[in-house]
Amino acid sequence: MLHVVIMAGGSGTRFWPASRAALPKQLLRLAGERTLLQATVDRLSGLVAPEQVLVVTAERLLPTVREQLPDVPASALVGEPCKRDTAPCIALAALLVSRHDPEATLAVMPSDHVISPAESFRGAIRQAAALVDAQPARLVTFGIKPTYPAEVFGYIQQGEKLADAGPAVVNRVAHFKEKPPAAVAREYLAAGTYLWNAGIFVWKARTIIEALLARQPECMERLQRVVAAWDRPDRDAVFAREFAAIHGISIDYAVLEHARDVVVIEAPFGWDDLGGWSAVARQRGTDSEGNTVVGRHLGIDSVRTIVHADGDHLVVTMGLKDMLVVHTPDATLVADRAHEESVRRVVTELEKRGWRDYL
Repeated sequence: MLHVVIMAGGSGTRFWPASRAALPKQLLRLAGERTLLQATVDRLSGLVAPEQVLVVTAERLLPTVREQLPDVPASALVGEPCKRDTAPCIALAALLVSRHDPEATLAVMPSDHVISPAESFRGAIRQAAALVDAQPARLVTFGIKPTYPAEVFGYIQQGEKLADAGPAVVNRVAHFKEKPPAAVAREYLAAGTYLWNAGIFVWKARTIIEALLARQPECMERLQRVVAAWDRPDRDAVFAREFAAIHGISIDYAVLEHARDVVVIEAPFGWDDLGGWSAVARQRGTDSEGNTVVGRHLGIDSVRTIVHADGDHLVVTMGLKDMLVVHTPDATLVADRAHEESVRRVVTELEKRGWRDYL
């Protein structure tokens, strides 16, 4: 049976001050009227039932996640006691699902991507599941055809094409590449054989568990203790103790870069990972002056400016060009859009100063 694991523990520091530790990027309405997490669950309609969805988030976010996802059973919302990257997250999810469905197929995905159309996404997941059914030891990942030489994404180098693999193009993975410098990214784009790594995967729960047992035995030993205690009164204590002792590592490093049978589907859907505030402009569009506005705004001689404000608070801009203005009840950001990638530095500086109320 197909199950979906949604990883919802990110922090989204490039969206400060709207994105905070208590309300990070995936829990915000950045691209529409639904939060990114809600939109992720929405696009699963017709693919899996709500009880076949497992959401792994941070423990501190569980109350908000429960509020945003009333149709997902509370037992399917897992709160990690601390952040330990994607491999422990996926391993825990695979072990939990396998308790009730040892032959489960898992579709693993982040909670903060914008994907459309939903039907194309569902069709691609079904195609990936069929590839795994045909070869249960196979690991399937998704790649995005690059449109510019991005330095902020990992890349997948495509190998030989799989014949008769389904409607979307499927290739064997030749290599996974780290986030490249600008010159290398331009080479990847020109080569035409590289895809952005979307961080979406499909595989058998049993297969990923076996791979992690082989490559991350200490991590798996601790997680097996957690799962053994899952229905016991001491679960929370065991979870906190064992998970904190795990060395964090990404699933790419832990498994994918070492696996033999990995294939990549060239995504037949639109994709945006919302890496910063300019992505909001891409998703919500602009007015006749090139401005993108969320909230109440009066613009006078302002062009190509992004304004994001809470509630009924009025933001007035005069003579602004290529600026970013984000207002929340306790913090306001005003920045040149050319410095958008540096917004995460604000979080670093706040941590240094001990101003944790603004994190």
